[in-house]
Formats: sequence, C-alpha cells, structure tokens
Amino acid sequence: MREELARLWQYRELLYSMVNRDLKVRYKNSFLGFLWSLVNPLLTVFVISYIFKTAVGNAGQNFSAYVLAAYLPYMFFSMSIMDATGSILGNISLVKKIYFPREILPLTAIISNFIHFLLALVVFFAYLLVIYILYPGSLPFQATTIYLPFLLLISFLLAAGVGLMASALNTFYEDVKYIVGFVMQMLLFLSPIMYFAERMSHDTPRRYLALNLINPIGILCNAYRKTLLAPQGAYGLPPLPIEWGLIAYAAGLSLVVFVAGYWVFNRFKWKFVERP
Repeated sequence: MREELARLWQYRELLYSMVNRDLKVRYKNSFLGFLWSLVNPLLTVFVISYIFKTAVGNAGQNFSAYVLAAYLPYMFFSMSIMDATGSILGNISLVKKIYFPREILPLTAIISNFIHFLLALVVFFAYLLVIYILYPGSLPFQATTIYLPFLLLISFLLAAGVGLMASALNTFYEDVKYIVGFVMQMLLFLSPIMYFAERMSHDTPRRYLALNLINPIGILCNAYRKTLLAPQGAYGLPPLPIEWGLIAYAAGLSLVVFVAGYWVFNRFKWKFVERP
C-alpha cells in the first residue's frame, strides 16, 4: 500500500488536473454553476422542515439549520460513493489505453464532491449569519467549530474507502451500483437527519447505540450537528453532548474502511483491462 500511495503522489498533478476538469465540466454552460449543487439539499431541507413543523409539530427552533447541518455531510458521502462507483467503468476505454494509477478515477469523483461539500459549508455558515441577523439569539458560530477539520478528515477517509472498494467491484459486478443506490437511500432514514437523536437515545438507548455502531454516517451527521450548532433539545429532552466515544469509533472504523477499500482496489485494478 505504501508503494501505491507513493506512486499516487508522483501522479498528483494528473489528479489535480482531473479534479479541475471535473469541476469545470460538471456545470459547463450553466448560469448558476456551483449553486445547482445546493438546490437539491436546500429544497429537500425546506420540504422536511415544512412537513415537520406543520404536520408533526414540536420540531424545535431553527429546525431547517438543524436538518441542513446533518444533511450536507450525508449528501457528500452519498454523492461521492455514487459517482465513484461508476468511475472506472465509465472510463474503461481510457484505462485500457494508457497507464496511470487507477485510483485517480474514483478519487477524482470523491475530491470533487468534497470541494463542493466545503463550499456548501461556507454557504451554511452564511445562512446561520443571516438567521442571526434576522432573529438575534445564540451566536451563529460555536467554539466547537474548531473540531470541524477532524470531522472532515473522518468523512473523507470513509468516503474514499467505500468509494475505492465500490468502484473496483462495480467494474466486474454491475449489481454493485444498484446495491449502492439502495443503501444510500436507506442511510437517509437510518441516520439522524430528519429526526432528533435525543428522542431515540431517550426512548430506545440500546437500539440507538446499535444503530450507531453499524452506521458511522449517523455518528458523523450527529457530530456535525453538535459541532456547528448551539445545543438544542426537543420534546422536552435536554440536548445530547458531543459523543466523543462514538466519534472515536467512527474515526477508527473510517481508517479501517479506507485501508480495506484501498487493498481491495489494488487487488482488482490490474484486472480492469480484462473487462470486456
């Protein structure tokens, strides 16, 4: 693995060029450009907030920011995996013609989505500032925001590990892309994005712990929420603190997934040219 990483570093300029090309091509001839990547999450959050506030009630203060803080990291993970899964198969003719580290293709998709994620976070902070100006209350920027780079690193490692593995397997077993799509859809409901983690932790603590142990995305979504926003409870329950034990578990698991994903990718990558 050390040799593969060293070779990847030698081709870093190619990786940079491909990421740059992907960012330019994605919204070529589009008037709004990058802003289109925010339309989907913003509209989704608007619909979720409207339903919970009108139909369910007791959604808490500034529920839209509460949902958006968790939905953005989920969207990064989901879009990264979906794009990375088909990256090798979509460029199989290029893979057969010239040599370059094959992992550049899925990593290009993941890094591109990571850049969009960072830009979306900038917009998120601007949104918090606007809300604070319109409705003065707790400060929009919390001291816990200093932990954000750590969460970003965990998110990237997890996405890279899963993306590398899925892209390699999907090259030979195209069922993988359908499985990935189904899993990404299920994660939206299994992660604390549209509901309060406090409620589930209080009502079914064992199930809440078990769900987190098999779903690191849920841990990360809740961690982003606790890091970026002021403490907020719901349904009369006090807010949960930042759960460092679960975050450490997610960090360790993400590192293991990255190593395992890279290992699987390296096992398959020399067979890509045999793909009919």
